[in-house]
Amino acid sequence: MILRFAILTVSDRSARGERPDTSGPALKEKVLAQGWEVLQEDIIPDDLLILQDTLIQWADGRRFDVILTTGGTGFAPRDVTPEATQAVVRRSAPGLAEAMRAESLKITPHAMLSRGIAGIRDCTLIINLPGSPKAALENLDVLIHVLPHAVQLLREDAGAENGHRF
Repeated sequence: MILRFAILTVSDRSARGERPDTSGPALKEKVLAQGWEVLQEDIIPDDLLILQDTLIQWADGRRFDVILTTGGTGFAPRDVTPEATQAVVRRSAPGLAEAMRAESLKITPHAMLSRGIAGIRDCTLIINLPGSPKAALENLDVLIHVLPHAVQLLREDAGAENGHRF
C-alpha cells in the first residue's frame, strides 16, 4: 500500500531563510525509503493562523493520507503547533502521541516537554513531530509500522479488517 504524505516544517527562522530546514528533508527521506510518496512540502513560520489554514487546506484537499508537521511542539511561547492542530482535527488520536512520548522517554527525559499531538481531519491523519531531525525521525520510527493500517482504516478499506484477526 502506498501512503501519500505532506510534510510541513514549522519554524520562524527556516521560514525567513536564516536557518536551513533539516527536519523536513530527513522525514522525506525516511518516508520515501518506505516506498511511500511525499506529494507536498512547505516551510511556514510559527504562526497559529497560517498553520491552521495550511493544515485545513491540505487535509480538505484529500490529496494526502498523512500530514507530518515538524517543529513548534515545545514550551517556547511561539510553539503553537499542537494548538493549531487541535483546532483543525475533528477526532483525536492520542495513542500515537502517547506512544511517541513513551518511546522518546527511553532516550531523553526532555521527551516529557514535547506537546505534540495527533488527530484526524476527515480522512487525513495529522501528526506533530519535534523540530529536531533526530527526534523527528525517532518519533516517526515509533509509528512507521502502524501507519499503513491507520490509513487503511481511514480509507475504509475492507482489507483493514484482516489486520484484526490473529
